[in-house]
Amino acid sequence: MEAAPHPNPSGSSLADAVRAGSGELFTLEPMPLPGLSWPRALRWLPHVLLVVLAVLLSMTGADDTAMVLATAHAATIVVALRWPVPAWWISLGFVVVQAVAHPPSYDNQQWMWLVHAIVLALLAFRVRTATALVAAVVSVAVAVVLELLGMQIGSWLVVGAAAMEFACAVALGILAHGWRTDRANLAAQMELNARERAQRTVLEERSAIARELHDVIAHHMSVISIQAQAAPYRVENPPDELVNQFRQIRETALDGLAELRALLGVLRPTPDGAAPTTPQPSLDDIPALVDSMRAAGVTVTLDRRGPLDTLPDGVQLALYRILQESSSNVVRHASGAATRVELVHTGEAVTLCVSNDRPPQPTPTMDLSPTDGHGLIGMRERAVMLGGHLTAGPTQSGRFEVRAELPTRAATS
Repeated sequence: MEAAPHPNPSGSSLADAVRAGSGELFTLEPMPLPGLSWPRALRWLPHVLLVVLAVLLSMTGADDTAMVLATAHAATIVVALRWPVPAWWISLGFVVVQAVAHPPSYDNQQWMWLVHAIVLALLAFRVRTATALVAAVVSVAVAVVLELLGMQIGSWLVVGAAAMEFACAVALGILAHGWRTDRANLAAQMELNARERAQRTVLEERSAIARELHDVIAHHMSVISIQAQAAPYRVENPPDELVNQFRQIRETALDGLAELRALLGVLRPTPDGAAPTTPQPSLDDIPALVDSMRAAGVTVTLDRRGPLDTLPDGVQLALYRILQESSSNVVRHASGAATRVELVHTGEAVTLCVSNDRPPQPTPTMDLSPTDGHGLIGMRERAVMLGGHLTAGPTQSGRFEVRAELPTRAATS
């Protein structure tokens, strides 16, 4: 039993291409010849040269009848500037008419084939490669048939020369078409890249704004909310009006935070519509912060003790920010000094201690005055806000120490 023949994919593709190419040869749609993209002053130079060439080729007739046929045939070049497919059919018809009705001399035969080759090149420049190849094959086939019928178009050498002209014309048209297509694709890609670059710039700017809002404004709003909640408890027997006023302040701060989160969703949109916001740092991020200090040239020892992962979010955020500011001070004012970070959770309190040796080289000392020590003031405020306290200064051993003690029971996230 013989196996069924398998289809030939390449042959099928070739047949499809031939059918597509032959189908395009029966359209009447205009395909205007594009002008030069540069220089703009010479945009229509190809059109002018082709018209001039058509006029010159119209003067190749040997007598009056041949002159009329040559003029009409050369006019197809002008027609091909806008309608290349109809112009190719008309030119092919004039080839047959001149061969049947008025066989030209050998010289005029060459001009006849040249006109048709120019029209064929203009066709190949505007249509697909398969269409141009089909048109070239048809043109050569017509020349061969005319020679076989004895239409006195010349010898087979003339037919061969005409076939070479057609091949060169189609090759030139296909190359020009490919170059034009590549330029169009490149221009489209460049435009797309420019739009994407502009969109990326906008998104980066929005992301930067969102980061500032999240890291600065959202933080201060959270501080206001926590301070307003804790403020009544700092006064013995506070009046009801004072308690209500702080409660309204806290509610207003929380409403502002909610609106800020909605704004972040607009500034930092994602394809699925979610608003990616960077989570607040916690104690899990401390190792990365310590690594950044080591990368800056500081020798750091980290000691963590106790169930730190059970601390409330507000306490974890405050401890991280205090350590972040302390590490920045070490890098700025005691670069190269050995530093020890201790984080201990004992029952109802957690202690953070950041101490460093004297720097190996003289560096500007840390100014702890209220007018200049904004970082130190911020750390103290964070500690006091949560019911704790913070001390900073030199120790008896000559080290500089920042110690923060925060109670866990009064923390509010």
